Amino acid sequence: MATRIRLQRHGRKNYAFYYIVIANSDAPRDGRFVEKIGTYNPNTNPATADINFDRALYWVLTGAQPTDTVHNILSNEGIYLMKHLLGGVKKGAFDEETAKQKFEAWKQEKQSKLQGFVDANKAAKKASYDARIKAEKAVKEAIAKKIAEKNAPVVEETPAEEVAETPTEE
Repeated sequence: MATRIRLQRHGRKNYAFYYIVIANSDAPRDGRFVEKIGTYNPNTNPATADINFDRALYWVLTGAQPTDTVHNILSNEGIYLMKHLLGGVKKGAFDEETAKQKFEAWKQEKQSKLQGFVDANKAAKKASYDARIKAEKAVKEAIAKKIAEKNAPVVEETPAEEVAETPTEE
């Protein structure tokens, strides 16, 4: 029987959370499965996947077919890169140590890109927050100015003509 690597939905309404499972191809989406190899949370930014790398690689190497979404998740985690590198080792293009070095270099590059994305996201949020606070302070200052003008005592000014006409005592 053919096996599939698929997502199994959990979580509440409008807040999905998925298990990544190995299941028979004719099993229902949330039904029986052979093995749970990880989790996927699309609600975070960026989406997070926690996968047992060795078991996922084993199932990919044995021929389990992933769904499109799971294929993207496994590819982002580097499972298909490792499969490709192990194919190169089998063919004799390079040794296993070189394959591990290439994979680690790829992993470091991916981590630095991800960290850059997270830092840029934090900076954008901080800038947005600062802009909102600045705008709010400007509005509060305008309101305070209007209130101060309203509550200021009214001083009646006498026109300049009346001041000149008042008799001076000598």
